[in-house]
Amino acid sequence: MKAIILAGGKGLRLRPLTDDKPKPMVPVNGKPIAQLQMEWLRKYGSVDQVVFACGYKWERLKERFGSSFEGLAIDYSVEESPLGTGGAIKGVIEKHGFKDDVLVMNGDVLTDLSLARMVDTYRTSQAMATMMLVPYRSPYGVVHIDKLKMVRKFDEKPEFPDLWINGGIYLLDAKQILGRLPDRGDVERETFPKLVTYGEISAHPHYGLWRVVDSMKDLRAAEEEFATLEAKAP
Repeated sequence: MKAIILAGGKGLRLRPLTDDKPKPMVPVNGKPIAQLQMEWLRKYGSVDQVVFACGYKWERLKERFGSSFEGLAIDYSVEESPLGTGGAIKGVIEKHGFKDDVLVMNGDVLTDLSLARMVDTYRTSQAMATMMLVPYRSPYGVVHIDKLKMVRKFDEKPEFPDLWINGGIYLLDAKQILGRLPDRGDVERETFPKLVTYGEISAHPHYGLWRVVDSMKDLRAAEEEFATLEAKAP
């Protein structure tokens, strides 16, 4: 299986850490996000190649990882101007001639998702795409009141198990989806809504660790979560 890491963003909310490097090179407990992602991919033995869809400061990725990382072949699809997530995916599929299953992930996502289980969901569904979903977590504390408008309970940033958000990891049938991808534009806005009308997206819910590193607050939370995860590892 091939994997595409969408690494073209400038990471403006992580400045000054991204002044001289792309967001996937921001370290989490000493390791770049991209390295943690590839270590996660290696746990699923069928992934043999990673292509970074990149642009901003992409040379820093190549300086760090070169053409291989612990058995994974690495290549770089460099955008002269931003293409959006859909255009980036299309460019990689066309450039590298991908025709089978391909995994796509945003370059700022960290997770302990079982990729093998997601692959099972994808292949069982026979859909054109499978999307990882995570429960919506409120960024605020929630206050519960009764009919008399008396405060009865506080929930600090609760999860809502009946509400789901896009987790930024997808399995796609490269051959089938190619014609549905824009030359320039986002897959989330231009491709996925159209696939939904044809029943071509299956969902893979994930309740475990998931973090998007998009701000300094996110970075601190990711470092705490991964430190705890490593401490529990045998």
